[in-house]
Amino acid sequence: MDFEAKIAELGLLIPKPAKPAGSYKPCVIVDNIAYISGQGPLLEDGSFAKGKVGADVDLETAQNHARLCGLAILSALKNEIGSINKVDQLIKLTGFVNCIESFTQQPLVINGCSNMMKDIFGDTGVHARAAVGVNSLPLGFTVEIEAIFKIKS
Repeated sequence: MDFEAKIAELGLLIPKPAKPAGSYKPCVIVDNIAYISGQGPLLEDGSFAKGKVGADVDLETAQNHARLCGLAILSALKNEIGSINKVDQLIKLTGFVNCIESFTQQPLVINGCSNMMKDIFGDTGVHARAAVGVNSLPLGFTVEIEAIFKIKS
């Protein structure tokens, strides 16, 4: 399957990779496993979506922010391996939602990324996952998601 063509068909745009906000690499490959560092909701202007879900950010907006995290994940991956078509399997996503204490819909927020990955990769994009609520995220992100991919040899 041509995943790059599917991304275009879905009208999605992979952004330029964000610069790391600390002392780490956005993507590390060990054997044929790509570990993508946590990515925030990267906006078109290069800034990040910020806020607290359940207070100043609603569920639908947070789901869109999770999709933006997914596109940033693909950007970090593509920057390292050259083509999204080298993906063999999305293994796992771990999503963090910056939310108020009473907010309990973290899985629905992270579905924004999970559903997009399934739309792009089909069964190859169905993955294991964790969705966690936290009281803050770096730089005030609403959502941060990390990923693990198996890459074709």
